[in-house]
Amino acid sequence: MSADRIVISKTELFSYMVAIPWYTVNYFQVSFGKQDVIHREIENIKTFEKISIDENKEVIVSKLSQSQNLQTQKALYHFDNQVPHWFLSPWFGSNKSKKDIYAGSRNFENECLYALYHDRIELNPNWVAYLIENIRFLKDFCYWNLAVFLQKRNPGIPEIPSKLIKPAVRNALIGQRRNFWNVVFDELGEIDCIYTGEKLNKSNYAVEHFIPYSYVCHDLMWNLVPADPRFNSHKSNKLPSLDDYFDGFYRIQKEAVEIVLSKKPSSNYLFDYLYLFKNLDGIEDLPNVFEEKRFKDVFHPLIIMAHNSGFQYLSKP
Repeated sequence: MSADRIVISKTELFSYMVAIPWYTVNYFQVSFGKQDVIHREIENIKTFEKISIDENKEVIVSKLSQSQNLQTQKALYHFDNQVPHWFLSPWFGSNKSKKDIYAGSRNFENECLYALYHDRIELNPNWVAYLIENIRFLKDFCYWNLAVFLQKRNPGIPEIPSKLIKPAVRNALIGQRRNFWNVVFDELGEIDCIYTGEKLNKSNYAVEHFIPYSYVCHDLMWNLVPADPRFNSHKSNKLPSLDDYFDGFYRIQKEAVEIVLSKKPSSNYLFDYLYLFKNLDGIEDLPNVFEEKRFKDVFHPLIIMAHNSGFQYLSKP
């Protein structure tokens, strides 16, 4: 936003309304509610435009703003039915008609925020300096209320605030690999992949999230496991069946904790497990409480809630 740009086309405005929550809806599978227009139109536009789920926001805005697809244009302008004029209701009251709000806004009645036209909005010059000066607070206010709105509609999804904005760079898990799993491989030599049964070694494995990152939104060690790198991309954000994969996952997790505790007892990654076993007197007691049932009791509800939120189960190779 700049002081010399006070005219915004509705096509651009509506494109941003789709692009900003694009990653939230498509990658993290957070729902705006099946009756919500934004969620529905994002699903439609993804089909119309063949845009990838992790596309950059500015690229999405550019593609949608320039799209000649009539279905896309219709989907974007569905927002014109309610959003632009009802946003001005604090200045005009809820009893004014759409026509009256459009007409009154063009004279900036009651010092309203912007003027409405059929193809654009024009910011009230008296508001521009305020908006620029306070843009950070206004964004935070919007994101806070969006997080509250989405959490009510997604009670089974954790870390909603972390899923509102696409991260600039995902953690490559280099530290987890070098300082935890490589220590395990140095001791064991080889590990069987819990998914494919392939022999893994220190130079040939991927660090994989057992429950998808797009659901848990963290890289804590208790949810990581070495995996066949060829299978890792196939698994993507699918959920592992506990019946098929948990036993192997638990065994390597327990053995890894014992090895790292012995070889690198000061490793910060061991403290990740304190989120699961909260009654420990000290990290050295971790192997004594690392029971299969307690470990499984953590994953079982997470898997169920993730599936109820739209994540699909992994099919066995």
